Amino acid sequence: MLDLPSPQAGRSPAVPTQRHPPPRAGLPATPAAPAVPESTVPDSAVADIAVPDAAQQLRVRQALTERLAFLNNATRQITTSLDPAATVRSLTGALVPLLADAALVHLCSWNPDPVRDRDREQPPELSLHRAEGTRLGVGKPPVTVRPGGALERLMRGETVPGPVVLGSAEGEELRPVLTELYGARSLAALPRGTALLALPLQGRAAGKATPQRTRKATAPDPESLLGVLVLVRRPVASGKEPARFDPTDTQTAAHLATVAGLAVDTAHRYTRESEIADGLQRSMLPTHLPQPHGVRLAHRYLPGESEAQVGGDWYDAIPLPGNRVALIVGDVMGHSLTSAAIMGQLRTSAQTLAALDLPPHEVLYHLDEQAQRLGREEHLATCVFAVYDPIANRIVVANAGHMPPALIHPDGRAELLENLPAGAPIGVGGVDFASEELDAPPGSALLLFTDGLVENPRRPISTGLERLRRRLSATHHHSPEQICQEALRILPQAERADDIALLAAAFDGIPAEDVAYWYLQPRNETPGRARRLAGHALRRWGLEELAESTELMVSELVTNAVQHAKKPVTLRLVRTSVLRCEVGDDSPALPRRRRAGLHDERGRGLELVAKCADGWGATRLGGGKVVWFEQRLPFRLKRG
Repeated sequence: MLDLPSPQAGRSPAVPTQRHPPPRAGLPATPAAPAVPESTVPDSAVADIAVPDAAQQLRVRQALTERLAFLNNATRQITTSLDPAATVRSLTGALVPLLADAALVHLCSWNPDPVRDRDREQPPELSLHRAEGTRLGVGKPPVTVRPGGALERLMRGETVPGPVVLGSAEGEELRPVLTELYGARSLAALPRGTALLALPLQGRAAGKATPQRTRKATAPDPESLLGVLVLVRRPVASGKEPARFDPTDTQTAAHLATVAGLAVDTAHRYTRESEIADGLQRSMLPTHLPQPHGVRLAHRYLPGESEAQVGGDWYDAIPLPGNRVALIVGDVMGHSLTSAAIMGQLRTSAQTLAALDLPPHEVLYHLDEQAQRLGREEHLATCVFAVYDPIANRIVVANAGHMPPALIHPDGRAELLENLPAGAPIGVGGVDFASEELDAPPGSALLLFTDGLVENPRRPISTGLERLRRRLSATHHHSPEQICQEALRILPQAERADDIALLAAAFDGIPAEDVAYWYLQPRNETPGRARRLAGHALRRWGLEELAESTELMVSELVTNAVQHAKKPVTLRLVRTSVLRCEVGDDSPALPRRRRAGLHDERGRGLELVAKCADGWGATRLGGGKVVWFEQRLPFRLKRG
């Protein structure tokens, strides 16, 4: 609280005389109370010194009120944005022309990244970030802060010299700082009588100044030292009277420099954390989607347009045995680094569970258990998990509290799958999930999306869902890219507040004539029968060139399956752009490729398959496994 002078009876202390420059327009200087030099007042006359009259007190109060109102308004302007550039613009806009004729802000040209290792012994560079009302320093290259120099000491706050007046002896301590920033030639070009004031911009990590005799000549702490603020006042009355920064102006500027430093530091930290969170989330999302046979996929991910932090939206497509594909879209509740990290863990868990070929509702059940282990209340998520079979032309879908998917029929009619058992969000616990199987004929499509696409504060979600359904019904060509584009048109960019994740799948299917499937009893004669069946299928497809190698590999895989199976062995050949062969049995033990010795009778089957096929692998299913290999079709028969 300010102690203002007030009339008192009795003795009153004398106030030293203070010289003030003419007040600037819009920001009056604080008038000093009338005073009598102490040396001229005899001791016997102290009791007779007059106190300031009421008019003088009123002027002092008015000046203080206007100065405090200026500081309040300027502080509010400077601290309203989390954008460093906007913060600097607000700073210079508040200072010019009320406190100075011109203002310059120099900031460190690098922004330390705590995730990456940086050489902090490298001296930073100061670049002119903004110049208001002057051309001083414009176009000048960045200035390297010389360790131990005057500019570095100013940035550290070890020395904050008073203002300098060009052409006079005032402010000698500040001249080396300005010379480092602008050069002697630029300073000499300024009019005589120009006053300059330089103040440091520091962040929250700024510590106490280290004594000069013990301080090492190292670079400024990148977490605390941000830059320098320079104020300029031009000579008064066409150079006849030099400009001045009185102590009140200097303290006002120093206060705003402190506020601006903290605001810029906050903006930098927010920007850095947002970039880290956004980078973390994007690194956890797939950079590209697989393109399995019988289905075309497209995706979109759009971060929220508001100043909210990054969310936990994710999408994924996972190839499964039998040319099937799992389609996943989920949304972790909340907007933070934690949400992005939990999203990554749930996505990894979903990939692992999908690889086990579990039904969709079983995948959601295990994801729910995983989320509960991470934390019941903080880590809730919604999710839709679907598996598409291009051979059966069917899709199995399970929902955990997520937005209903949109199914587009071959005739163009779009339908929201609102009748699916919705279930509860992942992480609630104790809730059953259910799967539902639907027809997905060739020419149909499916769109999975997060709530950011249809949610808007000005209208209910049901309205957004209906707008999406109508938009998709008007889409005549069911390419996945066009489906994503049309879906995004229901929400203007200005209304986008939350993250949006889209995954569109256009179902083409695999024709039945391109599939051959058999059940084989686990007997000794089964490998020979499998060779004959595979050879007949290949000759029917005109793939005689692949018959010999395919029969050999089929024989090896079926022989291995028969040795371990108790139930019928499955053999399937699928002709797409490649020839794929799959052999399944009820043993969960996956085969391992190994080098057979000279006298070993077994162990050469997978080695042979690996040498003959263009690709091979083994996948564990819920009740067994599938071992597969692929071969390129002859060039003349290339498909798709």
